[in-house]
Amino acid sequence: MRRQIPPVSRLTLLAAAALLAAVAAPPPAAAVNVTGVLAAFPDLADFARLLASSPVAGELAGRSSLTLLAVPNGNLPQSPTAFAAASGADLADVLRYHVLLEYLAPADLRRLPASGKLVTTLFQTTGRAPADLGEVNVTTAGSSLAVVRSPARFPGSNATVLGAITAVPYNLSVLAVDGLIVPSGIDLAASESRPPAAVNITRVLADARAFNVAASMLEASGVAGEFEADERGAGITVFAPTDDAFAGLPAGDRLQSLPADRKAVVLRFHVLHSYYPLGSLESIVNPVQPTLATEFSNAGRFTLNITRANGSVAIDTGVVQATITRTVFDQNPVAVFAVSKVLLPKEMFTRTDGGDSSSIIAAAASSSSPPPLAAPPEAPDSARTPPTKLSSPPALRSGGQDHDTASAPAPTKAIRWYIALVYLPLVLLPLV
Repeated sequence: MRRQIPPVSRLTLLAAAALLAAVAAPPPAAAVNVTGVLAAFPDLADFARLLASSPVAGELAGRSSLTLLAVPNGNLPQSPTAFAAASGADLADVLRYHVLLEYLAPADLRRLPASGKLVTTLFQTTGRAPADLGEVNVTTAGSSLAVVRSPARFPGSNATVLGAITAVPYNLSVLAVDGLIVPSGIDLAASESRPPAAVNITRVLADARAFNVAASMLEASGVAGEFEADERGAGITVFAPTDDAFAGLPAGDRLQSLPADRKAVVLRFHVLHSYYPLGSLESIVNPVQPTLATEFSNAGRFTLNITRANGSVAIDTGVVQATITRTVFDQNPVAVFAVSKVLLPKEMFTRTDGGDSSSIIAAAASSSSPPPLAAPPEAPDSARTPPTKLSSPPALRSGGQDHDTASAPAPTKAIRWYIALVYLPLVLLPLV
């Protein structure tokens, strides 16, 4: 007769089997500090900074089994924020598009089928990606490890995998790619009736990393909103002095000690109210160009003289001669160019002697600010012009401020005598 195993023994066997299965199974993947991993690679410092300054870093904190497509410093655009905005995208969503929710080592890339492989990105999890446009198609391409592109029929951009940077096995694989990838779905989903997002000039200058002073002045002045509003019309062209240009200012210019309203005038003086790419500036027909500061002043004031000299674009303010050194950002309707000197208007600054920049000083405050357009200066009483409209006689005006009150009693007395002479016979007639 077969001996029955007690129920307790069966439970013990089940528990032992579960324990063995738990021991044999691989440990669960632990979340990886992505920015901490990137910190060991100076060539990825700018990309790591973008991640750390965006909400994407926090979203990665609880995830594992990822592949990060990192862009080296030399392959990033001058202004990643403006680059994303020009495509109608938010920079954070572009960064999410570089996070693949699957661990792909170089060996996995070499085993890809000819048709490629669709891999979901972090952007797909936001719900803002239409259909499957939050995925990327990873394919092999010649001698390179792989090419990453949007699955859209007409992809907006793609990137080539340059090589493997590092890996935390089965948790994080970091691959270098040759540029930022903007998902095509963002452009396809954007309504043509919706105006494009304004380019944040302050952020463009901050991202360019050589315009810290200009970016700080622009942010503190409050005129950045004016620039963005002007982008809606004919566009704008910004001449941005580099940090070296500010460092080269003579001590007598007193630019940093100017009141806020006069600093705002100087900032507006660096902006043309039209979009001019570099080629247009090189062949500009009318060299004398009004600036945004001109709009707050009278016609002919606060203008720039733009010409081509010695193979570059020269800018003459009447006090300072500067040149365009490079293009910082150029995407219609906004162009931003680096200039070698701070553009000081002749209406606010003057040269005292020889003509070099060391002799430039700030002019008197009375001649520095542009006169207001809405209300011209009031002339003294002796120089007032006659009114252009018919007005009531002085004696009938309320307040009586525009006539001589000392002359009022004379006509009053004459009227009283006239009334007395008229009524006196009527009073005396009954007595006759």
